[in-house]
Amino acid sequence: MNMINLNISFSITLRPTAPYNFDATVYNPSHFPTPDSKWEKGSFWHTFSFESSIIGMKMENDGNIERPKMNVIFYSRSSLPENIKDKLVKEVIWRYDLKSDISEFYRKFQSDELLEPTLYNLRGMKVSCEYSLYEFLMIMIVLQNATVKRSTQMIQALLNIYGTKVMFDDREFYAFWKPKELVLASEEEIRNLKVGYRAKIFKKLAEAFAKEEINEQYLRSLDKETARREILKLYGIGPISAQNVLFEVLHHYDAFDVVPRFEQKIYSKLLFGKDFVPSEEILRFVVKKWGKWRMLALHHLWEDLFWKLKTKNVEIEKFINNKEEIVWRIK
Repeated sequence: MNMINLNISFSITLRPTAPYNFDATVYNPSHFPTPDSKWEKGSFWHTFSFESSIIGMKMENDGNIERPKMNVIFYSRSSLPENIKDKLVKEVIWRYDLKSDISEFYRKFQSDELLEPTLYNLRGMKVSCEYSLYEFLMIMIVLQNATVKRSTQMIQALLNIYGTKVMFDDREFYAFWKPKELVLASEEEIRNLKVGYRAKIFKKLAEAFAKEEINEQYLRSLDKETARREILKLYGIGPISAQNVLFEVLHHYDAFDVVPRFEQKIYSKLLFGKDFVPSEEILRFVVKKWGKWRMLALHHLWEDLFWKLKTKNVEIEKFINNKEEIVWRIK
C-alpha cells in the first residue's frame, strides 16, 4: 500500500459554546479504537474523506471548559478551494457539536443523586462522532457479535485492502475507504477478509450509499423519529445501531428508546444497584428522570466509568469484552 503525504495545510480557530470539555468530547475511552485517529491529552488527530479529497486534521485545545477555544489544522494533498475549506469547517462544527448549548442540562441535574459526581468529572462533555455516517455504520457492523480484538482484525483487514495510508503532522494513519471501493469488489472478495456474514451487509450498504439512497446531510435536518425510519431502511441495520446513529452521528440527546440487551445488566447496576431489572422498567425510569436529556445523561454515566478505568490503567479491551466484569466493578 502506497503512502499519501498530506503536506498542504490551513488552520482556523474555533470557539465552542460553553461549557465544552475538549478531551471528554473528542475522545471517548469506551469507543472501539480505529487506526484513523489518535488522542493525547489536549490534542486529537483524525483522517477522513471529504468531497473528493482525503483530509488529515489536528485539533488542539487552547481554552478551558467555561471559555473554550480550539485550534484546528487541516492537511491535504493539494490546495483546497475556499468553498471546500468553508464546508470542512462547518463539518467539524457539526461532528464535534461545537454550537449546541447544554447549559440547561447541567443546571437542571446538578443535584441529581445519580449524575452529580459525573457532571462534576465530565462537565462540558458533548456528543461527537469523527466518522461520516457511512464510516460509523461500517464500525457498527464489525462490532456485531464480536469481541473488540475480532472487530479490530476485521477493520484492519478492510483498511489494508480498501483504505489509504496517509501521513501528516509526522504521523501515520489510515483513511477509510469510500463506498465505491466495496461496490467494485465482489461479496466473495470481501468475505475472504474473514468478515463472515458481514460481507453481504458491507456490499449492500456500499451500494446504497454509492446510489445516494440515503443522505447524511438530509438526515441531520429531520426529527428523530423520521430519521430513525430512514436509517432502518438500510440493509443490516437494526434498532440498536439506529439508536447509536441518532445519538452519535445526528446528536439527538433523547435517543434512548431501546435498552440494548448486552447493556441491560450494566444499567441495572448503575441505575438501581440490582443485578437485573427488566428493560421496560429501565426505559420508564430513564425517560421519567432525564426526559429529553436521557441519552446525554447515560452517556455521562457510561463514559465516566471508562475514564476511571483508564486513569487506573485497566486494560480497556478486556474490560469491554467482559460485561460481567463491568457489572462486578460497579457493584
